Amino acid sequence: MNRFFKLLSILKLLALCAVIALVGCTTPPANTAAQHQIHTWQMQEIVLLAEKPYQNYYTDVDMWVQLKGPGFDKRVYGFWDGDKRFVVRVVATKPGQWTWQSASNHPDDAGLNGHTGSFTAIEWSAAEKKQNPNRQGFVRVSQNGRALEYADGTPFFMLGDTWLAGTTWRLPFRNAPTSDDYQPGPGIGFEDAVAFRKKQGFNSVSMIAAFPNWDADLNPSTHADENGIYLRNAWEKFGYDVAGGQGTDASGGVSYWGSFTAKSMRDEYGHLPFAMSAEHKGVSDFTRINPAYFKSLDRKMDYLSQQGFVPLLETVRRDVGPSWHAYFDFNETFARYTQYLIARYGATNIVFSGIHLDWIPQDFSLSAAQFNEALTYHLKKYGPPPFNQPVTVLIDRSTYEAFGHAEQVPWLNMHSVGNKPRDHRVSSALETQFKLTPAYPTINFEPYYTGWLHEINKPAGEEPPANSARDNYFSRAQMYGSVLSGGLSGHVHGTAAYDLTSTGEPAGARPHIWDALNYQSATYMQHLQAFVLSEGRRYQDLLLASDQMSVRKAPGSPEDGLDGWSYMMRTAEKDFALLYFENKAVLPKLKGFVPGKTYTLNWFDPINGQWQKPLSISADSEGTLSMPNFPHNEQIASRDWAAKILLER
Repeated sequence: MNRFFKLLSILKLLALCAVIALVGCTTPPANTAAQHQIHTWQMQEIVLLAEKPYQNYYTDVDMWVQLKGPGFDKRVYGFWDGDKRFVVRVVATKPGQWTWQSASNHPDDAGLNGHTGSFTAIEWSAAEKKQNPNRQGFVRVSQNGRALEYADGTPFFMLGDTWLAGTTWRLPFRNAPTSDDYQPGPGIGFEDAVAFRKKQGFNSVSMIAAFPNWDADLNPSTHADENGIYLRNAWEKFGYDVAGGQGTDASGGVSYWGSFTAKSMRDEYGHLPFAMSAEHKGVSDFTRINPAYFKSLDRKMDYLSQQGFVPLLETVRRDVGPSWHAYFDFNETFARYTQYLIARYGATNIVFSGIHLDWIPQDFSLSAAQFNEALTYHLKKYGPPPFNQPVTVLIDRSTYEAFGHAEQVPWLNMHSVGNKPRDHRVSSALETQFKLTPAYPTINFEPYYTGWLHEINKPAGEEPPANSARDNYFSRAQMYGSVLSGGLSGHVHGTAAYDLTSTGEPAGARPHIWDALNYQSATYMQHLQAFVLSEGRRYQDLLLASDQMSVRKAPGSPEDGLDGWSYMMRTAEKDFALLYFENKAVLPKLKGFVPGKTYTLNWFDPINGQWQKPLSISADSEGTLSMPNFPHNEQIASRDWAAKILLER
């Protein structure tokens, strides 16, 4: 029997050796293992097993490694992964020698403390970087603060799609190949959707990590408990009516009787992100996370990384806030959950969103100030993400209006606009954020959504048929108008299927995900990138210049619409400009160019991505360019056009 237990101990030790991927086997307290060679920016796991028992491994234990390498000396936190298993995920940010040493808030636990290791990191080759742009390093804020770039300085222009429930069973991970000619349809899997969007040029998807309190149960999608605390304001599971309930549309606050129940947001195996509270019916226990749920998400995040995607990963949607705040120490437990996500996915190339704050109704959400307080608490306790990825928020209006700037919101270093309004009025919010000091990148995360008939998605009150030319034009106008209002971080596309109505359930007010993936609007995104990056990284130096257009807004063009406006950004040297003209725009004169100089004008078709034949135009003695007619020889555009102007040398 003693020999049996001795053999069992050896097997456990060998298992530990296998999972400590960086350093091989270490034995407590502080032996240094053999070196391993890895690539820069290649995620590695250090796995340690606690020796002491804990009542709650998730809340009671903080463990980390001190990671040191060329130009890097930081604490990198680990996370609890079930049983007694703790994992620290790390990357080498530069080639060279790296070392780590483990520690925890329980220094007497030999399983977690005093382990050490080292490894050598080498650079990827140019060919390997071309195969996967994530090998160029994690995305960061550009040097001038206006845009995003990979760690090696290569521009990163976000081309995102909105798959808010992509973390759940609604796009199941199959671990199976996708055919090159795959067309979205029933039975779609996660890899299928990624492959389809990748062929269209996308490099990002926006996903909410978890949806606590959501399930297809006997309660309405929006409901409160016996104490009047709202538990959720969820997206509806169409076709599953809960008789007699009072519901509220999850995006706009429209109340009605006889609501549907909520969409289920479990993973492919039926796991919820948290255990359910024994004390408060229908409320997640935010002190007891479920690692099994996040292991499902791991596979999707790894796959996105392998495919060169940089996802926007959000903590939770705002509707879980009221019950979380009412029944738990919100600042402490929200900070711990935020840190869990950063520890679990912070060694992946991501943009991180502290909260999905698409709408701030009094009953169904905490205020922006309350979320700011909790996220600031997290920053003070744990520090920023160790590998320096951008941190932002998906917002209902603008992050500057909701939170402020710089020291007012110390955890945020990337601004955004979204959700309301979805028309010309969003331009002023983007321009305001672009002008802030210090400069932060800004982006439109929730523009016009093709195929969505909803009161907040009707430019000038218009509701075109789904996937019609007019519907797709509105999406295109938001792409170019948002970027040329200062959103140089990129753009996130959206459709009515943001909730991912999927296989086995009927569509309703929003379509099935496979139908929405086929909308024409998505094909324009790659053309947007080709246009903006046509002069390489020079787009990062563009400044607002729409006020230099003699007729920026066509007479009668509505503020709440998407017709008749023109946009321009230009470098301080006045040698490079990008322009966009909406449908019904009036041909303007352009002021502020170099007097007497000759420029090249290139018209660009945003529908098919084709450049027109270049033209030479000259600035007059006051620096004004008189543009020739639009490509169809029109002075009032019958459709939208983009243009590039370059100084001839």
